[in-house]
Amino acid sequence: MPLHADVDDEGVLSFQSDLTERVAQDQVRGVVIDVSALDVVDSYMARVLNDTARMLRILGACVVVCGVQPAVALTLVEMGRNLVDVPTAFNLERALVRLERLIAATDTGDLLTGHLTGAPDEFAND
Repeated sequence: MPLHADVDDEGVLSFQSDLTERVAQDQVRGVVIDVSALDVVDSYMARVLNDTARMLRILGACVVVCGVQPAVALTLVEMGRNLVDVPTAFNLERALVRLERLIAATDTGDLLTGHLTGAPDEFAND
């Protein structure tokens, strides 16, 4: 699902709500969040994006974020809001490949979980 350039705080919350509802309702196994239209990300949007990815993983979906612009990446790192636990990809094509691998790894049990240790939920073996 793409995030549009003109999204505001209310819009990003609506995006989060709609996406998590759809994943839960349709038992979606994988989601690509395309942020290529975003030239700027503030700390609130970064937190909501990270929280959305975590929520989707809790619901059982693999998540990949794609299309992060260089200025957005720099801003995220400077704010300490980098997407540490969220797999990323350069573009949609690469994101779909990565998502397929994550889903396949989930199906074969090749993802490690760290629920009791406080470690991130999933680590991809690529």
